[in-house]
Amino acid sequence: MPNLKFFSGESVPLEMHKVRMVQKINLHPVEKRMQCMSEAGFNTFLLKNLDIFLDMLTDSGVNAMSEKQYAAMLQADDSYAGSETYFRLEKVLQDIFGMKHFLPAHQGRACEHIIAQTIVKPGSVALMNYHFTTTKAHVSLMGGTVEELINDEGLKIQSSNLFKGDMDTGKLTEAVKRIGKEKISFVRIEAGTNLVGGQPVSMANLREVSRICRSEGIKLIYDASLLTDNLYFIKIRDPEFKDADIKDITREIASLVDIIYFSSRKLGAARGGGILTSNEELFIKMREMVPLYEGFLTYGGMSVREMEAMAVGLQESMDMDVISQTPIFVEALCSELQAKGIPVVTPPGGLGCHIDATEFCSHIPQTHYRAGALASAVFIAGGIRGMERGTMSEQRNEDGSERLAEMELLRLAFPKRVFTLSQVKYVADRIAWLFKNRNLIGGLEFVEEPKVLRFFFGRLKPVSNWPDMLVQQFRKDFGESL
Repeated sequence: MPNLKFFSGESVPLEMHKVRMVQKINLHPVEKRMQCMSEAGFNTFLLKNLDIFLDMLTDSGVNAMSEKQYAAMLQADDSYAGSETYFRLEKVLQDIFGMKHFLPAHQGRACEHIIAQTIVKPGSVALMNYHFTTTKAHVSLMGGTVEELINDEGLKIQSSNLFKGDMDTGKLTEAVKRIGKEKISFVRIEAGTNLVGGQPVSMANLREVSRICRSEGIKLIYDASLLTDNLYFIKIRDPEFKDADIKDITREIASLVDIIYFSSRKLGAARGGGILTSNEELFIKMREMVPLYEGFLTYGGMSVREMEAMAVGLQESMDMDVISQTPIFVEALCSELQAKGIPVVTPPGGLGCHIDATEFCSHIPQTHYRAGALASAVFIAGGIRGMERGTMSEQRNEDGSERLAEMELLRLAFPKRVFTLSQVKYVADRIAWLFKNRNLIGGLEFVEEPKVLRFFFGRLKPVSNWPDMLVQQFRKDFGESL
């Protein structure tokens, strides 16, 4: 990443790439956007891509690949077993992480499935800095429970803490003593904690967590799906690593844990996933699961073409010019919104800009899914698809009551190397209009509610005619403009 200043004094994110392929996108009139939202059951996951102007739902599997990645796909070896593609990918992973064994899987949640099948026992507890939806679901399906030990700053919307994803090591020590190490299935650290604003974990914290786990004989697992953002923040926010090589930082992280797993739909800008370990016993146990659930050991449910793209993408993820792109654009949007008085999670993290729906929609009861309602309103206002990260993303308690989320966030994700600065400014403009008219936004209620991962395909309806009122106000303020 170049040390570059603009003569004007502006702080502007600079794209370190040029566009060589484009895809047409559509911006429907506001009435059509409301119709699309209604047909999708007011769940942004159920929108059709052709009806979306800017898709900021996720960075998973929608990142722009490089020319070198596309070129690498042409050399893929289609062999069912013993593919050279696998061995090329394995060599890249061993070089980057310094871990002995690699097991392929079709994506990150498949890795979680294999790990849970291998390690989680009924009645056991998995300790995490913070849960992710699919991770928690896999632990629960195996009869385990999850306990979150994030530091107190991690759950504050506004903070000056540079590493809000850190685990509270005091809470970890207490939990080990209270639960008993024999009942703890594993400790998991998630890089760039997804559900609380993409906040990074410091190396100092990981070192201390590792020390505690090793002294107690507890397995430490690292979810590296959002590793690149975390590497960027370690390098720019921690003076110890100011002059460190990205690969050296990565190698140290790997040396502190027993298992690394990742979704390459995020890490590596391809589609697939993998598990890494140097622990022979764990490797043998997990290896048995791969042919059973994924595919043979040298493809693991992945397309070999995607594996070739992943290998190149992982190598590119050791380049600061590449991994800086998401964080600097997230920061740009957060700064624009803050300047307009709109509440966002600070400091800006990776993955995306996170809007505080609790303050934005304080008039909506939490049981009416204020973050989900805000996601629907943002689409109606601008054709922008974001993701609810709040109570909708939780699962109900066993007695059927709502488990209210600790944070109600609307995440506007930044797929790598996809959006331009003018599009970022458009997002800021439409959200600023919506903030001015936020009292028009109403709540939602479920009409179809799956028991597991309901936020993926559940359907909702508005509790009033607020979408119509929002459309009317849009036409009043914007006239015939889209």
